[in-house]
Amino acid sequence: MKWRLLTFFVENVCIIMINLRIALSGLLLTTCLGHSVLMAQTTLSLSNYTYSPAKPVVGTLRVPASVRGLKLQGPNASSFKLDKNNQLSIVASAAKASAPWYDLMVEGKTAAGSVRDTFRIVKDEFIRNQVIAHRGAWKQSGTTENSISSLQNAIKLGCMGSEFDVHMSADSVLFVNHDHSIQGVSIEKATAAELAKIKLPNGESLPTLEAYLTEGIKQNRTKLILEIKTSMLGKERSLALTERVVAMVHRLRAQAWVDYIAFSYDVCQKVKSLDPDAKVAYLNGDKSPEQLAADHLYGLDYHFSVLKKNEGWINDAQQRNLTVNAWTVNDKDTLAWFLEHKADFITTNEPELLLSMIAK
Repeated sequence: MKWRLLTFFVENVCIIMINLRIALSGLLLTTCLGHSVLMAQTTLSLSNYTYSPAKPVVGTLRVPASVRGLKLQGPNASSFKLDKNNQLSIVASAAKASAPWYDLMVEGKTAAGSVRDTFRIVKDEFIRNQVIAHRGAWKQSGTTENSISSLQNAIKLGCMGSEFDVHMSADSVLFVNHDHSIQGVSIEKATAAELAKIKLPNGESLPTLEAYLTEGIKQNRTKLILEIKTSMLGKERSLALTERVVAMVHRLRAQAWVDYIAFSYDVCQKVKSLDPDAKVAYLNGDKSPEQLAADHLYGLDYHFSVLKKNEGWINDAQQRNLTVNAWTVNDKDTLAWFLEHKADFITTNEPELLLSMIAK
C-alpha cells in the first residue's frame, strides 16, 4: 500500500513539474517576442516599418478585435501619431532628423490585461538598384560566402540586397550556411555547441542567424534576403524552422530589413500566416504569377532559365503587383537580358559586374 501511495505521489509531482515547465516556456516565449502579458493571438503588427520625409505615413497598426485603447508609449511616442483608423505616421520634424530609425512602443488593453510591443520604424534609405548579392559579396574579395564579412562587403558595395540561407540545428538554434552540411557535419543533426566550433575558410565562426541579423540591421541601405532552407528531415521540421526564423526577426525588430524566400510553398504560406505583411517570394519556378498573386505573395524569384523560357511571366507578374527576381545570373549577356526586361531584382555572384553595368 505504501509503495502504491509513493508511486502515486511521484507520478503527480512529475505531472505538476511538466505542466509548470510548459507554462514557464510559454511565458518565456511571450517575453522574448516582446509581448508583456498576452500570447501570440494578441500580437500587434504593422503593415509597413519604414518612412521617409516625402512619405510620412508608416502603415496600419494591425490588432486583434479584442484589443482596445491603443496608445503610443516610450521616449519616441511624441515623434509619431496614430489616427482613429490605426494609421501610424511620423511627424515632419522627426522624419527630417538624422536618426536612421526610432523604436516605438504601442500598448493596448484587453479584458485579460495589457498587451504591448515595440517596433523599429526605419528611415527608408534602402538602395534600389536591382543588385542582390548571392550569399553576400564574397567571390571578388576572396572571403567566404554566407559569412559576416560577405554581408559587410555587399553593404559597402551598395547592393540592394544580400541573400543568405538559414538552417536549424538539432537543438533548434538557427545558423547561416548554404548547404545542409558543413565540413562533413550535418547542421540539422548537430548541436549548436558542435557547430560553434566550426571555422569558415576566412577564419570566422559559422554565423548564427542572430549574429547575421544583428550585423545587417546596423545600417539602412541594404536589405537582408533570408532564404528559409527546406529541411531534409521533413515538412514539420521546415515549418518549425520557419516559426523560429520569423520569431527571431520580430525579436530583433528586423522586419524593415528582411524579405523572405523559400523553395517550399508550405514555408512561404507559413511565413504569411505568421506575419501577413511579410514580403515573401517563391523560388521553385513551378507556379504561375496568377497563383502567387492569389496567395498574396510578394513576388516570384525563379532561376533565370525558367524566366527566359516563360518570358511572358515577367510582365504578367508585374501587372499583378508581384516583384520579379532571377537567380543566379553571373554572365554579362544574361545580366543584360534581365536588365533589358526590367526585372526588379537580379541575384548574382558577380555584384561588382552588375553594378558596373547599371552605372553605364
